[in-house]
Amino acid sequence: MAYPFFVRTFNTAKTTLNDYLNLIYPITFYPERDGGYTVILQDLPDCIFQGDTLEEAMQNIQDAKTVWLETAFECGDEIPLPSVLWRSSNN
Repeated sequence: MAYPFFVRTFNTAKTTLNDYLNLIYPITFYPERDGGYTVILQDLPDCIFQGDTLEEAMQNIQDAKTVWLETAFECGDEIPLPSVLWRSSNN
């Protein structure tokens, strides 16, 4: 079994959109009282979404992450790195 490990550096000088899209940002799920989930990527400001099931919430936040990163990259905005950088030991 491969275990993730911390990566301490990230070369932003030659970073492509794909590099950012492949980063793993921590995700927080909040169950809603009336059902469903609110999901937040705290490292990406205002990147929040909802879903009726965990699966739907996860897909929605992944889609939101992609749109957030594509927009920031195309506009030349600063893109925050994940608060914890992970990389699979298979890489």
